[in-house]
Amino acid sequence: MEIIRAKHMGFCFGVAGAIKMCYKVSSDEKNRGKRIYILGMLVHNEHVVSELSKQGFKIVEEKDILAGKDELHKGDVVIIRAHGTSEKIFQLLKEKEVEIYDATCVFVTQIRKTLVDMESQGYDIIFIGDKEHPEVKGIISFGKRVSVCNDLEELKNLEIDPQREYCLLTQTTLNKKKLEKIKSYLENTHQNVKILDKVCGATQVRQEAVEELAKQVDILIVIGGKTSSNTKKLYDISMSFNPNTYLIQDETDLKDEWFEGKSKIGITAGASTPEEIVIKIENQIRGIH
Repeated sequence: MEIIRAKHMGFCFGVAGAIKMCYKVSSDEKNRGKRIYILGMLVHNEHVVSELSKQGFKIVEEKDILAGKDELHKGDVVIIRAHGTSEKIFQLLKEKEVEIYDATCVFVTQIRKTLVDMESQGYDIIFIGDKEHPEVKGIISFGKRVSVCNDLEELKNLEIDPQREYCLLTQTTLNKKKLEKIKSYLENTHQNVKILDKVCGATQVRQEAVEELAKQVDILIVIGGKTSSNTKKLYDISMSFNPNTYLIQDETDLKDEWFEGKSKIGITAGASTPEEIVIKIENQIRGIH
């Protein structure tokens, strides 16, 4: 039996940076005795969130802030999660006079800034991504003329006015091949759409690595949170090349029968998956054999 890791997997610098910020904020002398909150899930991994809760970090949900049901008080500390948040939440937090630390991933921040800049230049925005994902909700909240499409099929049904100028932006974790198909379609049908490729570089190399690995192994295990967009895309890519692909959160999800008659086991992990979880899973697999 051979366990092969994807060439690129696990924590991206955005996730690592958000976690680092949490511990830096909590250890800062000026925050001693203060209540420290994280806005929602800092990153989309249940293990990471659980560990932060054990360290004393509290969670405050956007829906509670919007409904006025939160327990925030002046002087509390709030850390904005890696996926960012909406313009309205930023406004409400400032009104509450809490201390804000923004751990939003730099790629998300760049897309948000680009959206605002392009609208100010007169462009309407076409945004490709998951309408229900917090990253997408947060980014588009800063715009006024934004149409969101999940995929090429939805885009084809969008009414694009030939007399107006559009800018296409995407969720940071969008499948690169999906974007290429969208580019091809727009270049052939709508010359008035400016396409800006803002897919995260870390996302791209992880997607390419899992595709390469899926073709080489008998079975591929994708490790990550159930709500993680980038993990789900790694799973989808692997499945398209290897039907023996399984998405798990930790070693308890493994099933012995998956490995019967298999000699090459591939492993990849989402951008929010800690190394210790990967190691536990590798050890469990070795135990199965």
